[in-house]
This record gives sequence, structure tokens and C-alpha cells, in this order.
Amino acid sequence: MSEIDERRSAEIAARHVEIPGYARRAESFALVRQLLRSTDASQDLPLTGEIPGVGPDQRPVIMLDGDMHRRRRTSLARFFSPKAIKEQHRTVMEATTAALIAELRRTGRGQIDLMSMQLACDVAAAIVGLTDSDPVAMAKRIRLTFESSPTDAIPLLGPLLRKAKGIYKSLTFFQFDVKPAIRARRAEPKADLISHCLEMGYSDKAILVECLTYATAGMLTTREFIVMVAWHMLDREDLRAQFLAADEAGQIDMLEEILRLEPVAALLYRKASVNMVGPDGEMIRAGERFALDIRAANTDAAATGPCPYAFDAERTRREKERGGWLSFGDGAHRCPGAQVALHETRVFIDALLRVPGIRLEKPPTVGWCDPIGGYELHGAIVTCERA
Repeated sequence: MSEIDERRSAEIAARHVEIPGYARRAESFALVRQLLRSTDASQDLPLTGEIPGVGPDQRPVIMLDGDMHRRRRTSLARFFSPKAIKEQHRTVMEATTAALIAELRRTGRGQIDLMSMQLACDVAAAIVGLTDSDPVAMAKRIRLTFESSPTDAIPLLGPLLRKAKGIYKSLTFFQFDVKPAIRARRAEPKADLISHCLEMGYSDKAILVECLTYATAGMLTTREFIVMVAWHMLDREDLRAQFLAADEAGQIDMLEEILRLEPVAALLYRKASVNMVGPDGEMIRAGERFALDIRAANTDAAATGPCPYAFDAERTRREKERGGWLSFGDGAHRCPGAQVALHETRVFIDALLRVPGIRLEKPPTVGWCDPIGGYELHGAIVTCERA
């Protein structure tokens, strides 16, 4: 009898996840967690170098390590705190969700990836400060900024076209969304990231890079996760009933279990700074580079217990491994917006599943998104009773 496998993104990941030739794959939960938590292992991303026109102290926090990283994370913590979620972000989550559900009820039909993109953009935009342009148009611009096209695959010419289109889309995002926000925050600062950047003396280009970073991390990945959760819930009546009957903590547990099975980002990268001893006693040499396989680590039976590929709502509490396992990373670089993403997903999914007659008419098409190194889901259609 074959083992139960309830993952929806495993096949696409198996086809697209490639380990760079210079890196060693880390697959066990214990080794991946050690490398993520260790102060003797640093970020090892292609974009950790210099960015033309952006000072070293103005690079996005994901590119930093050590004392500079700690100082930046501390200065940004207030934007993602439980208090900020409760008193500020929750209002945006609920207002946008209410508007999206009202439109769904009016028409009787909706596309979940477009709905979730609008929600993710509205929430992230409020945190960043991108609130001085049309939110629907901005969501579309951000989606197109990271969307691939058939011309990207043209030999030799494809990479040049992709780069040119990327520059054009980034400049369009800057002109219509970032620049108006900068202008407004210069006149009247608010409790958001752009105001903070201006206070710290950031250049316009540094602020654009910061906004693009949050567009990737805070909008695209959350959009995909919301669609994935909806797909699981609408496909299984037992999960839907269990979710609706659970309290907020129980619902978060269920979301974390789906995220364990379906991490949006597949790989993280680390480089050992000194000689280290791994959890199984193996030697890790200074300078050794690792590709951390989050999907493999999250389904390591040594950490998860039996049936690692099956959904188990009690697994998180039973194994005492909260927080989406390693899907949000771990250690100093753990995703600062993890709780924001979980709470906005919970608010939207709870409202969606309570819509009278809600059903999944068409499941999403599963693709791959290179900018986030993970799956993307498009075209999921839901229908319901019209109000």
C-alpha cells in the first residue's frame, strides 16, 4: 500500500527545483534548521552584493547579516508585531475581504488568485505605505512585474527581453505607485515603511528596491498560499467543516500544516563561515555552500512523525513545531511577516468558506514562478449563490 500524499505542488517542484552545482543539498529537518539558526552560517544569495545606486546600509534586510541585520530587523519589528496586526493590519484584512466577498456574492463567481492578490497587495501596501495610488491598478502592475511571458524562452534573446521588460515594469511601478507614496510621506510621514526609509535618509532607488522586495515576499507568496489553502479546503468537505468549527488558534494550526506540505519558496541558501559539526556528526567546512531544501525538510519523518505527506491538523501541536515548520525560514532571517500572512489567510479563508453555496468550479492551473522560486496557481474559479 502506497503512502498517502496530499501535496498539490510536489510534482511541479520536482520538475523545477534545481540545486546549483556549487551547493550541497541539505534535506534533513535537523540540518536545515541548524543552518538557518546558526550565527556561523550567512545568507548566500546572488543578490547579496552591491546594488548600483543603493548604499550598503540601504540594502533590503534580506541581503544583510550580522550586526547591521539585527539593527535593521529591530527597527522594522514594530510593523509586524502582534499589536500592529491587531490594531492596524487586521482592519485592512477585514475591509478588503468584506469587499471581495461582497463582489463575489453580487456576481456569483470569482477567481481566487485575483481576489487573493488584491488582499495581499492591500495588506502589504498598508504596511509599506503604498497607499497613494489606485490599489486595483497597483495589484495588476505588481502581478505583471513578476509574470513571465513566452518571449522569455527565446534562445539568446530571451534573457535580454526579460531584463528590458523587468526594467520597464519596475519603472512603471515606481512612477505610478512608489513615487506618489514618497511624495505624500515627505509631506506627511505615517507609521509605515516608506516613512521609516525617508527618516533614515534612503534614496528613491533604495525605496523602490525595498518596495519590490516586499512586493515579492509580502504579496506574491501570500497570494499563492491563500489559493493553495482554498484549493485544499474547497476540495475536502471534512477540512472545511473542521476549519469552520475551530477557534482562531485551531485555524492557524491547520494553515501551518498546509504550509508545511506546500511551502511556497522551495530553497533557501546558506554559507558556513567556520568549521561546524552537523546534527548527525558530519563535518561542515568553512566556506561550504548549501541549498536548503525546505520541502524535503518539512516532510522529514524524523521530525514530522508518521505519514509526512498527509495533512494532519494535530501534527503541529503534537510535534511542538509551530510556525509553519521551516516554510517561513528560521533563526535571524525568519520571515518577519509570517504572522501577517497567516492572519490575512485565516481572515479570508474563513469568510470564503462561509459564503452560501460556495464551491470550486475550476481548480487552479499549477505553474512555476522563478522570482519567488516556488509554485504559482492561476485560474481557480469559485461560484456561489448570488446575493
